[in-house]
Formats: sequence, C-alpha cells, structure tokens
Amino acid sequence: MAIQISADQRTFTLQTKSSSYQMAVDAYGVLLHLYYGKKIEAENLEYLIYKSDVGFSGNPVEAGKDRTYSLDCLPQELPSSGVGDFREEMIRLYHEDGSCAADFRYEGYEVVKGSYEIPGLPAVYDTEQETGETLIITMREVSSDIKVKLYYGVMEEENVITRSACVCNCGTKKVVLDQLLSCNLDFMFGTYDMIYFYGRHAMERNLERVPVKGAKVEIGSRRGTSSHQYNPAVILCPPETTEKNGDCYGLCFAYSGNFTARAQRDQRNQTRVQMGIQPDQFRFVLEGGETFFAPQVIMSYSSEGFTALSHQYHDLIREHICRGPWKHAKRPALINNWEATYFAFNKEKILKIARQAKELGIEMLVLDDGWFGKRDDDYSGLGDWFVNEKKLEGTLAELSSEIHAMGMKFGLWFEPEMVSEDSDLYRAHPDWALQIPGRQPNRARYQLVLDMSRKEVVDYLYNQISDVLEKASVDYVKWDMNRSVCDFYSSKLPAERMGEIPHRFVLGVYDLAERLLKRFPQLLLEGCSGGGGRFDAGMLYYAPQIWCSDNTDAVNRLDIQYGTSFFYPTSTMGAHVSAVPNHQTGRITPFATRGNVAMAGTFGYELDLNLVTDEEKAMVKEQLAQFDRFYDLTHEGDYYRLTAPKEGELMVWEFVAKDKSKAVSGVVKTDAQGNPLPLHVPVAGLAPDRKYHCSYNGSVHTGSVWNNCGLTLVEIPKEYESLLIEWTEAE
Repeated sequence: MAIQISADQRTFTLQTKSSSYQMAVDAYGVLLHLYYGKKIEAENLEYLIYKSDVGFSGNPVEAGKDRTYSLDCLPQELPSSGVGDFREEMIRLYHEDGSCAADFRYEGYEVVKGSYEIPGLPAVYDTEQETGETLIITMREVSSDIKVKLYYGVMEEENVITRSACVCNCGTKKVVLDQLLSCNLDFMFGTYDMIYFYGRHAMERNLERVPVKGAKVEIGSRRGTSSHQYNPAVILCPPETTEKNGDCYGLCFAYSGNFTARAQRDQRNQTRVQMGIQPDQFRFVLEGGETFFAPQVIMSYSSEGFTALSHQYHDLIREHICRGPWKHAKRPALINNWEATYFAFNKEKILKIARQAKELGIEMLVLDDGWFGKRDDDYSGLGDWFVNEKKLEGTLAELSSEIHAMGMKFGLWFEPEMVSEDSDLYRAHPDWALQIPGRQPNRARYQLVLDMSRKEVVDYLYNQISDVLEKASVDYVKWDMNRSVCDFYSSKLPAERMGEIPHRFVLGVYDLAERLLKRFPQLLLEGCSGGGGRFDAGMLYYAPQIWCSDNTDAVNRLDIQYGTSFFYPTSTMGAHVSAVPNHQTGRITPFATRGNVAMAGTFGYELDLNLVTDEEKAMVKEQLAQFDRFYDLTHEGDYYRLTAPKEGELMVWEFVAKDKSKAVSGVVKTDAQGNPLPLHVPVAGLAPDRKYHCSYNGSVHTGSVWNNCGLTLVEIPKEYESLLIEWTEAE
C-alpha cells in the first residue's frame, strides 16, 4: 500500500516505488518528520531523534520539567510561529488581539483514494492508467479555532509525493494569515548542497550549486510571476551527488506567482527546507468560515543521481500535469513571423511567409504581436482585442481561411494580462489597471498590468478573446506576459486585503486559461512571459509547452535548455530555428546546428524563409523529416545530459526510447582550439545486453560497451558545428 499507518494510528509511512517518507505524532500531539529517502520498511523511526537540554530553546508547558523536549530542536511537518521554534516557520498568522502565536497539534487523519484537487489551482491529477492516494492530516491550533489540513499525495509508480496545505478559520473571529508555505522538510542528519536555477531575461535557468550551512540559502520571486531570475524548482543533495550517482531530493512548485525556496542548517546541524508562496507580499484575511489553500509542491527522491530524478519529473509532468488532446499528440512544426517582420507586416507579407513555409513542409503559421487595435509599436493597443482590419486588409477570419486552405493550422499571439494607456480599454476603465492612487504607475515595455483579481476584468478578457478565436478559427494561442508586476492595489478590495492581490492575480490568470480551454478544448496553448519568465509546472497544467526563452541563439540555448531539463521535459520547451546573425547575440551559427538544437524542444522557425538560400531550404525539409522521425524520442523518450555547459569543447545530450530500441544524440562543438585534441562523445541509457548500430561510424557494439566506452569522433567539427547520431538496435 502507498500509505501505511501503524496499529496505534500514530505513525504514517508513505511508500513509492523507490522511496519512503515517514512522520509520527508524538506524546504531545506534535507531528514529527522522521525520514525521507530510499525505500525502507514501515518501522517506527522515532529512535533517531536525539534529545538533550539545549539552552535558550524553551520547552512547552506539557513537557513539565523535561528540558530536553523543545520544538526548537525537533524535526517537524508544520513548524509555526511564536511557540518556541525559532527557526523559519511554515505558517504565521495574527489573531484579532494582535498576537501571532500558533501552536498546532494533531487532531486526526483520513486516507482518500485518488489524487487531491486544489480549488482554483493546478495539481497533479490521476489518469486511467494510474491513480494516486492521498493522506490528509488535520492539525488544530490549541488556543483558537484555526485548523490546518496537510495534504500528502502519493504517486507510487512515479516516485512522487505532493504536498499542500489549507487553513480554515472555524471560528467567528477574524484571522490574518501572514505566511503559509506548502511544505517543510527537516533532515536530522547529513550535509547538503542546494541546486537552483537563476538567470535573467533571455538567459534563464543557469545552474548554481551552493552548500547549505548556517546562513540561509534562499531564492524566490517578488515579481508577480515565477520569473526569469529564479525558477520555482530546487534540488537538495549531498556534495558528492552527480548525474549518475547519489541521493537527491527535488521540490518543484506548481505555481506561477511569487514564491520562495529556502534551506538552512540549524544549531544542531539539522537542515530545514521549505517552499511556498513568497511571504513578503502576502497577507490574507480569513473571516469566520473562510479557507485558504496553498499551491502544490511536487517532491521526488532519487538514489541514483540527477538523471534519474529528472526522468521522474519528466514522466510526471508529461502524464500528470500536462492535460488535453496535445499532451501526447504530435505538435505541429510552426513558423512564427515575429523575427521576420516584427510589427511591420500586412496580409500579403504574412501569406508570403505562409506559402513558402507550406512548400517546405511546415504545418502552422503563427501571427505574432501587432494584429489588433492600434498596435504598430510597443506604445499602444494592448487590451483592445479586436482585429485591425485596415492593417490586415480584411478580417482575421479571411486571413485564417487562406492559411487553412493551404493545409496549414493558424495560430495567434495574445498578451491578455496587459493594457496600454493608449488604448480604448484603458480610456474606458483606468481603474482596471494595477496602480496606486496618488502615485505615478510603474511602466515596463510602456504597459500597465490589468487587475486579474477582478472578475469583471477576467470576464472581459474571456469574452473578447473567445470572440476572436471563434470567428477566426484559431488552432493555437501564444499567451505572452511581458513585464514584472508591481503597484499591487485594487479599487475593489479594502485596504486590509491588499496583500491578497498577488495571489488573487494568479488565480485570475488560471481562471481565464481554464475557461478558454473548456470553450476551445482542441486549442494548443503555449505559455510565454518574455520567453521563460513563467516557465513552471503551474502554467504547464494549462499550456503543454512554454516558449523557453526569447533568446533564440543556438549556443546560448544549449545552456538554457540544459538547465530547464532538470525538471521539465523537452516536450514542454518551445524552441525555434532563427536567423543569423542572431537578433539577440549577433552570433552566426550553421543552419544545421540551429536545427539540431531546436529539435531538443517543440520545434519551429522564427525567420523569413523567403530570405534563406536554396541550400538552407533543402535543409528545412531535411530538418522537418528528422523532427518527424525522432518525435517519439524527443517528446516521449528519456533525456540524458551527457556534458555540462562550459566544461569542455562539446555539449552532448541524448534521447533514448522507453523500450531501449533506439536513441539519438545531439552534439555541438562549443569551442575551438589550434592543434585540436581528440573528442569523446559519452553515451548513456542503452540496454547493456543488446547490440546497437551507430550511424556515425557504422559500427555495432553492445549497449554495455557504448554506455561505458562512448564514441571517439574521427573528424573534429569546427566551432558551432553539430552532429545528430542515431543508435538503432541491431539484429
């Protein structure tokens, strides 16, 4: 059984295929965290706790004269504020009298078949092939009418345990929730590193690894979105853990707004790890009878290094986060007009791009920014989601019809959450924008942010966007979001509730996405926020692919896609072939390399194919054929990171079929030196006892040989040149 409960109903052990998680209720009703790691028997592990008199830590009254019992030293599932645990709390609340003490003790539990849902928020869901199991533990605050329900969802085969919590004000007195994180992990023993993924616009998700010591390691976002600067996913691991070996713990936040992820070693060398909504801009008022739900954290453990951990997340996200008909269906290879035309297009320019793309075998044309309202630059038009028929020389439906008549799908760009001050919408409803009375608003990209916490705003967007999608028969939407959010103020909420806006904003975004997908169930939605500024498991619940970065430079994309791959499968990474010199870096890379790098993603083109050479047009046809041939590998297979950025002259990655029958490796030469040394290509994931043919040199060896010995290149590629190497099972 996935959830095992002791005979005295005080010890709870969660079992996945390869991991165990245990907690127990102690004599005073405190819920202790005892173990998370490699799978073990469900035996009580309270013997691991060492108690001693720790000066200045304090003792609860129930402990009497036992000075060795202190919340400040115990590993807990729900550490709270003001009652003797001086470490970082998971929950902090203020009572009506202004005090903030919260002492939660065990009240009861229930086990529910299936995965749990969270109202208004994304969450791991069951499929017909696999269902989860949920443990709900209720904790009661000893001096008030506040209860917390802790949710533990177990996906046994996926090696995943999900965490969430909800706070219920069961009384009549108002309570202010000042912090509620989604999970807390206390490791009693061990030395750990924390791996996180940092960056900036156009250079997202760079890996950084730091030791967890007495000073707190913390990342997060206050930008209203999960952000380009930090991704809401971290790994905790011992210093010796590598791609192939060692323990590692992943925490991935299924949420698209402000977040925190932090770790710290305490005075007894215990390590506390937490993740949840960023508390600095959070303050939620709970009247009597009201409940607040925390977003979900997806946890996974591997004893076999980062690669195995990534495979667990990839499988989970593909199967239990991504939804809808495009979850496994082949995504169309597309052409986007943005870098070909920017705002300067008309109907004939778009049709000319579409005709050439169709001739080469591309399956969808996406019309980017500039088709609506008064929108010929960044200064105006956002919010006016009606077609600029003068610019398009007719209706959008007519353009869409002509694209469809070519046998192509038609896609469209939107930026629903934004408004330009020079727009009909803003002139009619200036109070719909987030801005503080008496202050000049902060602008970014010359635009303001709509108050998505307001139902009438979401309703307006739903009606306007639905009208466009229906009339024009749109197959795909690129949902962009091109600035960080500040000026959190809503004319619809009282002053004491302004701290609710960042979270209510995210709920409004999710509500709009859910409503659109219900009305247009066949729609392929791609997320975007200046590229990868909102690349998280929360958005993947609605959009099965996200534009990985606005940086389309193939060499930079190697680093960006490398970092992204630790948690997110390549089937979710929007990646395109773009023009050279590259519009972001000015770098010139071979057309083949741009194609090979983009093939480790959803694949498409971001350039005017009428301007490329005949040789490159032939390469487009070849790349599209490769995209089709390798699709089941790149979108459904296991992904291996075989080299790391800036640690050699090559970047190498590999996709292996689930049945081990075939594989394909991508190789890019990232550096060049005089008098070059031999280059070695690592190989991984092939079945050791089967034989495989290598397309590069024609030789056949067992998977054991390839995996352990790799491949030496017989010719040294030039800088930025690349190879695709196929491995096929031999007779």
